[in-house]
Amino acid sequence: MTPAPDIPAQIDQIYREEYGRVVASLARRFGDLDIAEDAASEALITAVEKWPTDGIPPNPGGWLTTTATHRAIDRLRRESLRDTKHQAALMISDDTPHEPTGLVEDDRLRLIFTCCHPALAAEARVALTLRLLGGLTVEEIARAFLVPETTMAQRITRAKAKIKGANIPFRIPDTSDVTDRLGAVLAVIHLVFNEGYLAGSGDDPLRADLTDEAIRLGRILRRLLPDEGEVAGLLALMLLTDSRRSTRVAGGELVTLDEQDRGAWDRAMIGEGHTLVRECLSRVASGGPRPRTYQLMAAINAVHADAPNARDTDWSQIAQLYDQLYAVSPTPIVAMNRAIAIAELDGPDVALGIVDRLDLDGYHAWHATRADLLRRLGRSVEARAAYDAAIAASENPAEKAYLGRRRDQLSAAG
Repeated sequence: MTPAPDIPAQIDQIYREEYGRVVASLARRFGDLDIAEDAASEALITAVEKWPTDGIPPNPGGWLTTTATHRAIDRLRRESLRDTKHQAALMISDDTPHEPTGLVEDDRLRLIFTCCHPALAAEARVALTLRLLGGLTVEEIARAFLVPETTMAQRITRAKAKIKGANIPFRIPDTSDVTDRLGAVLAVIHLVFNEGYLAGSGDDPLRADLTDEAIRLGRILRRLLPDEGEVAGLLALMLLTDSRRSTRVAGGELVTLDEQDRGAWDRAMIGEGHTLVRECLSRVASGGPRPRTYQLMAAINAVHADAPNARDTDWSQIAQLYDQLYAVSPTPIVAMNRAIAIAELDGPDVALGIVDRLDLDGYHAWHATRADLLRRLGRSVEARAAYDAAIAASENPAEKAYLGRRRDQLSAAG
């Protein structure tokens, strides 16, 4: 093992990539979220102490898991004054084979289904899984939910206490569990993907480890539930969106959809996404259930992918799809995105009237949308203020750079 330069940055990258796997493995083995999280954190501290001197091991994920397992066993042994704890520690040290993996074979996906137990509130299920699987901070999760950080911290703490107090088992989910918890699981995977595609904080504007992990989990779900339209829809949505990753940032600045180099989009991902969208449409045409949230979002992205350039985008079709999406998911964010399509059809003044009625003052994209519409209407003073609000509300460095440039262009023109 040869020491490499900038070891702390490499450790941070490895830990972000491996955190979910380590916690999921420990949660399955020990049946305790606090032990899993604490042991994973202790393994990171050990890595920070040892790796700069010893070098990064060939299999850093395996090293972290092994080290965390030893820390967890040590903790249980320290608590072994009670016979039950002592017996648990002895059992954990045993080398007998693990139980069959059953319907869900991946530890991380199994942990998602465990955290999405119906005894937990819907918001708590998603937040807890983002914390455990995605390794997101409480601040990042709070931003994704548009709530204060203290509120989110309380949700996560209560969810963990509920799992422990109600003795919710970290067991293999059966078919009924998968069906009942699917909506929350899909929401978790989608939010993990979104955090990777436009990171809420940190120096990296994009986190490929999170987008790749979300797509990986989406593929597992797809194999598990091949006839579920929303699973296909979510996978299609992520593939079509991630196909633009290489064109998303240039020179440290966010590149908006209309300015991206479409020739550099990943055509294989787009092709796979289109195939899934067509499958969803075929299912509906054959008398299946009407498309729901992820299928409609995937269809919208498929329309964008079809256009050879921004000018040729079929905004009428996109607006119609947003109408259908709002009917099944009447959220202010959907209404805002629909307004962006309306701006292309009926003008920015009509769209601004829609946007201004939305209660999204804490959402950076709402301020950015208002800024663009006000700029197009020639209302420079108001546009400048909206850009300032968007910059203040965003934590992504590439997005802040883009918004700052647009604001400065407005100021120069003024």
